[in-house]
Amino acid sequence: MATVIVIEDDPDISLLVAHKLRAAGHRVEVEADGRAGLAAVVQVRPDLVVLDWMMPRMNGIEVCEAMRADPELAGTPVLMLTAKAQEADLERAYSVGVDEYIQKPFSTRELAVRVERLLGA
Repeated sequence: MATVIVIEDDPDISLLVAHKLRAAGHRVEVEADGRAGLAAVVQVRPDLVVLDWMMPRMNGIEVCEAMRADPELAGTPVLMLTAKAQEADLERAYSVGVDEYIQKPFSTRELAVRVERLLGA
């Protein structure tokens, strides 16, 4: 069982993602903005972070950059789940260290498969 932090400001999406990951046997914490999410990542040291791009207080790109700059968090896998779908968006996300990128709307099955892949299961 892995620990996953979901950082997502849309309560419906965070509820759906958390439910799917808990059903797969993972421990899940949810944060609703980037700054609170980064603080939780620093404190909890999760096995995986599911991260939205567009959020209040700190966006997902900034969260990922902060994680990659911290030697203790740099290796934590990040799955970005976002409505941003332009090629330049994908390139930007991967350039800051995002490991997987899923566009909204999304399949919960695809989410589960990518999570398990990132966790090495």
